[in-house]
Formats: sequence, C-alpha cells, structure tokens
Amino acid sequence: MNIPASTYRIQFRNGMTFDRAAALVPYLKRLGISDLYASPIFTATSDSTHGYDVTNAGEIEPSIGGREGFERMVSALKSAGLGLIIDIVPNHMAASLENPWWRDVIENGERSRYARHFDIDWSRRLTLPFLGDPFDEALEKGDIVIKRDPQTGKPALACYESLYPLAPESWQGREDDVLQLREARDIAELHARQPYELTCWRDAASNLSYRRFFEITGLVGVRVEDKTVFDDTHRLILELVHSGAVNGLRVDHVDGLADPKAYLARLREEAGPECWITVEKILGKGEHLPEDWPISGTTGYEFIAALSDVLVDNDKVAALRQAYDQVVGETVNLTAELRDAKLLMVDRNFEGEFTTLLRIAVTIARAENVAAEEAAIRDALRELLVAFPVYRTYGTDSGLTEADNALLQKVIARLRMDQHAPHPGALNFLRDILSGTLSPAVADQAATFRTRFQQLTGPLMAKSVEDTLFFRQNMDLALNEVGAEPLPRTFSIHRFHREMQTRLERQPDALSSTSTHDTKRGEDARARLYALTEAPENWAECVERWRKINQHKVALLDDGVAPRAADTWMLYQALAGVWPPDLQPQDAAELSALEARFEAFVEKALREAKLRTDWADSNDAYENAVLDYARHLLSPDNQEFLTDFTTALQPFIRAGLINSLTQAVIKLTAPGVPDIYQGSETLNFSLVDPDNRREPDFAGLEQLLIADDPLAAPTEESWRSGQLKQHVTTHLLHLRQQKPALFREGDYLPLEATGSREENVLAFARADGDDALIVIAPRLAFDEHHDSLVHIARWADTQILLPERLAGQRYRDIFSGDVISPGERINLSSFEGGACVVLVKE
Repeated sequence: MNIPASTYRIQFRNGMTFDRAAALVPYLKRLGISDLYASPIFTATSDSTHGYDVTNAGEIEPSIGGREGFERMVSALKSAGLGLIIDIVPNHMAASLENPWWRDVIENGERSRYARHFDIDWSRRLTLPFLGDPFDEALEKGDIVIKRDPQTGKPALACYESLYPLAPESWQGREDDVLQLREARDIAELHARQPYELTCWRDAASNLSYRRFFEITGLVGVRVEDKTVFDDTHRLILELVHSGAVNGLRVDHVDGLADPKAYLARLREEAGPECWITVEKILGKGEHLPEDWPISGTTGYEFIAALSDVLVDNDKVAALRQAYDQVVGETVNLTAELRDAKLLMVDRNFEGEFTTLLRIAVTIARAENVAAEEAAIRDALRELLVAFPVYRTYGTDSGLTEADNALLQKVIARLRMDQHAPHPGALNFLRDILSGTLSPAVADQAATFRTRFQQLTGPLMAKSVEDTLFFRQNMDLALNEVGAEPLPRTFSIHRFHREMQTRLERQPDALSSTSTHDTKRGEDARARLYALTEAPENWAECVERWRKINQHKVALLDDGVAPRAADTWMLYQALAGVWPPDLQPQDAAELSALEARFEAFVEKALREAKLRTDWADSNDAYENAVLDYARHLLSPDNQEFLTDFTTALQPFIRAGLINSLTQAVIKLTAPGVPDIYQGSETLNFSLVDPDNRREPDFAGLEQLLIADDPLAAPTEESWRSGQLKQHVTTHLLHLRQQKPALFREGDYLPLEATGSREENVLAFARADGDDALIVIAPRLAFDEHHDSLVHIARWADTQILLPERLAGQRYRDIFSGDVISPGERINLSSFEGGACVVLVKE
C-alpha cells in the first residue's frame, strides 16, 4: 500500500489553482513532504469556497484549472517524487440548480433517472426550502413569477435569480399560455402540479423531504449504498486512482452514510489494495474504529485531543475552572449544559428528522401491538438520542454488531437509572428495534429506523458539542476542539503514552493532525491557550483588570448587559489566542487587519452559542453591542488596554511557542502519518472557519526555509517568526522519509524522567530492531520563560532513564548534530541548543 510519510493539506479555490499548487512543489519537496493532500477538486457550486458542495462528480472544477490543470499538477508532483491524496465527498451533493442531477429531479420528480440517487422521501412532494417567506406570501408579494429560462428555453417558476424548471406535463402543449400566467391563483395552481413545492427556509428543520448534511439544506444526502449511485459518483475518482494520478483518498463524513462498512468495502475493492484510505470520523472517549473496516484509520481528530494530556496542567486546571465560574457567576454543570444543547438540537434544529423517526417507530409499535403510547415513545426516543455517547453505531439490515449491541445495552442501563429515565416499556421497544429482535413482518421498517437513527446521532452530537457547547462554555478555548468534549476530566501524560501505544497497534497509518480546515482554531493558538492552565490566577487577574478598563463599553439592553461577564472572558481569551507574537499596540494597520478577522469570529461565536442570538433569529441589538465592544478592544485609541494586554500576554506567548514546538515534534515522531495543514509548518494563529481557510504567505514560507538554519542557535526572532518550528519540521520530515520502517512499525516506548523537572519533560522512544529514536521535549514550563524561551539544558538535575534496549548506544542530535553516548540515563545538561531534542541511533 502507498503509505505517505507525511501529507501537506492545500485548500483549493479562493485563488488557489492547480497551476499555483504545481508551482509550490519545489517548496514541498524541500520541506520534506511525501504527498500533497488536496481539498475537494470536483465541480462545485459557482460560489463555493470549499468544494464540499459538489455539483458534478464527473468533472474536475474548471475554475481551479479543470482536467488539464489537474494533469499539469500531477505531472509536477510525479516529477518531484510526490504523491497525491484527494478529499472525496460520498455523503452529499449540492441541492442546487447548478447540479444537473438535482435539477433533473426537480423537473421530473420520481420519474427522473436520478430520483434514487438522492435520499428523498418520495411519499410526498420534494420540498425546496429556499424561499425567504412562505410560498403564499412570496407569491402575493410578486416574488414568484413565470419566466422563460434563458439557458433551456423552457418555462420556469422564477424567484429572484433562481429558475425552477416545470414538469413537462404541466406546460407542454400550452407553453405560451403558461408563460402568460400572471394571477397568483393560476401560478399557485401550476405550482401545485409540480413534483416539488417551494417552501420557506425557516421551515426546513421541521418540514423537509430529503436527508441533508447536518442542518445544511443546501446539501442533499446521496444514496451511495446503491451500486448505480456509487458507480456514477465514483467513476472519475476511481479513474484517477487507477491511472496512478491519485495515491490515496480521504473520505469526508463517513458517519453520514447508510452503511459505512459496506461502502468502504466497495471502495477498497474498486480502488484496489494499494490505495491509502482514511476517513473523517470523530471517536468518542475510549472508542475505536471498527477493526473490520478496510482502511488505514481516521483523519486524526483524536490525536488533537490526545495532545491536551501533554500540554494541560492537570494540577491547576481546576483553579482555572473556578476562576471561570466566578466570572460566570455560578458553578457551571457541563453535563447539564451538554444535555441542554442536545435537547435544543432534538427539539428544534433536527425536529424533522426526529419526527420521521418517531413516525416510523409508532408505525412499528402498532404493527407489533406494543403497549406504549406515542407520547411515551416520543419521550424515550428523545432521551435515547440525548444520552447517546458516541457519534453512531454501525448496524445493518440484520441488526447491530455485537460491540454496538453491548454499547446500546450500556446506554439503556444508564438511562434507566437517570433522573430523566423514560417509560421502561417504550425504551425496551426502541432497544428491540435497534437490535433487530422484532418480528420479520416489521424487519424492513426496523432497518429503516435503525439507519435513520444512526444517521441522526452523528449530526446531533456534532451540532450539540462542536457548534453549540463549544461556544457556550469557554473555560479554556483550547479544549473546545473537534474530537474532544469540554467536560471535566483528568489530564495525564501517562494516558497520552497509552493512547500512542494503542494508536500504533490499531491505526499506525492514520493521519495525525493538529490543524485542519475544520478545527476551531489554529494549532499554535491552541498551544498558547493551553498555557492558561499553567497560570490560572495570572489569567484571571488579567481578565478582571481588562474588564475594568473597558467597562464603559458595556451596554445595558432590554434583555441584559452586553457583553456579559462570561462573554468578556471568551473575547479576551480568543483575542489572546489569535494575537500575532510581535504585534505592537501602536500598529494601526495590523490592528485593523486583526479586527476584521476577529469581528467575523465574534459574530459566529455569538450565533453558534444560540443563547441570546442565533443564525435563524438574530438579535441585532445584542450582536451590535458585543461587536462594538470587540472593535473597541482593537481600536488604536484604546492604548491603555492594548499596552496592558500586549505586556501581560508575553509570558503566555512564550509558553505557547514552547508548546507549539513540543506539539509539532510529537506529531512528527509519534505513531501516525503527520499532516501539515497549509502554513502550519510555521505559526498558525487562525480562528474558526472561514478564518482558518485563508491562504498562507507561501512566498514568505519559502524565504524562511531557504534562510540560515536557526537550529544550531535559536534566536527569539526565529521562535516568533515560526522559522524555528519550520526548520524542526523539515528536519523531521526528511528523517521520516529516510526511516519509514522506524516511524511506521517501530515500538512506542514511554521514557521516565527523574529529577526536579521530571513533571516538565515528555520523553519517549521509537525502536525497530537495531534502529531507534529518542524524543525529549518540555511541557508545563510557563515559569521558565517569562523573560526568554526555555532551554532544557537548564534543567541540569533532570535525567531521562533508558531501558536496556536503548542504553549504551551512540546517538546523534538531528538538530545540533552533536553525538552523545549515554549509559542508562541521559542528562538534560548534555544539550546546549533549543527546547526539543530528537536523538537518532548512530
């Protein structure tokens, strides 16, 4: 199999084309990358900024170079010896008139060749929830008229720029008469004869006839479980794999599929044994990928979560939470907060999906003569969805797997003991549907329920945690990251070691990510914010002081003050994470550039929290008050605050830079395939998307790489510019290519530190036969770098103990070039250079 030594993720569109990517190949080669990892490359909606809204799976996006540009890029990659990984989107396509398959379904309804390509409930008309008002109101306003479509020449229902095709039988033979229709009643009658109905976007959550991606009505679910649909959507993908242009596939949102295992088995069979396949999959605490999936692993969200065990100060995190609770004004019960977020999703955002499940369950109950009222079944279904602890199970038409059935039984047992326990009979009935123990007469309906239930638990979890709770509870924003839950837990370096050993055993060829296009903040912003747990009192004092300085910008509204104290905690922390290391309070131009990015983040954060404003029902007064406060923070006129903020932030900046380097070294040496998200080889202080999808300064990155290597004598400037991180990265990337077996198959050995700084050192080894690598990196060293960046050589009384298989050997420090021959232990005083040490056996 073509296992990458490393990948480099590039976001296409927004100015990035195949030819521009081809021009970056020499830089990627010099950096040490083995494979380019491309965001979706297939034709998407004309205004797409990401490519996940595919409109034509059989065509490569013309605006980024089309097939010819793609081939030029592939040629450049191959000439340099680099491979190509592409991101594919089997779960959904754009519900857009630009999508010819979707357009054909709109026009021809259930008779369309593509009617079964999409996950549509054909027991009713196809709902198109893209109107600004209900149909009758839009029609009365004159927003809906009959026009000839200039592209097809056929009559269409026109709403502003959108032209919805008419079913042929509704106009053929009377074309001129249809085009002359002006009366609202006549247009309404024509609309009633269509296989679709135009509805208001606000009704989508409760009234939708097709499965969507999460709660995005512009993305319609695709039925890749059907072989014809699979073939049609994967023809070009497989052509690119078989031609040798593409070495691997990243499968987007695998949990959305009806049967992920069956899909992956078919994909593996069609793509062949040499194609490297990973899946976007969020694993819950203690959860692992099913062992029978024919893939190399996940795209690495769980790796991000594991790093917090190294970089969070477990002894002090409780003090940070206490300080946060004091600002909020109460002790935050995060378990209750998570439940509230899930209930909101069930009752409002996914009301339609829930209602569909309930309808199926009630129908089965009647057929099976189950003695449970609809209200009891509703309550049991609601509580079961809220209590579900992972993104989904992987049952099929015959029922659940043994592992998933055990999980279901555990969830139900806990739910029975919960204060919100539903009617036991109704809960048992739902258990029987999911486990497949009902009579054969209802097997098909039970299978449909099982599939729909499994396709709902994932979006429900994601929207509740990632897109609600993460924006409501902000004790430490670094912990609010995809793949993690902001629930209280113990952070332990020993658990990190165990997880890396498990990673080596279960998915050694999975991606190891620290930043992606979906992470809530860039890896270096997260690394800096981890340091808040090392100095909680310091941080709390800063926030209190800054709130007093800016108190005059707090507004009193009818629904309370804005921003609230909890909002200010979030604002100061988000600003601390994104603040450029060398930004000066007097730099008006840079402050203005940062303000534009920060303002977009604040608006999104407020709406995602869904407390006093929302995407569907914005509270302009509240939003404007908080945005005004945020703008004031970055106003050049606010020098008292800016000067204080910049000064107070310096120790956190330095601690963050140390964390950043440790984080990068771990990713590049621990089990897994390291992924470098565009620009993150230096410093990535981005906020949530779309900020994290901005194109980095590639020309600047190239200049940093060809400059003098800073590893021998790191300077403050090389730390702050990201050059040191970049050069550490390139040294380790090249080492990975030189020693593929060591990094892919080598044992992961935790190493013990002893001495006064033993809690401040992470050490582990990779060993494969006679080959070995030793990694030593600092952690929790906040108190070491108030004035300068830490050198672990200062910790002269701290040592790393070596097991017999590593002791008595000669090792070369790949950063400094120095050679050492330790016995049974390594003295940290042996190293004169930077913060991290990587030793390779000579």
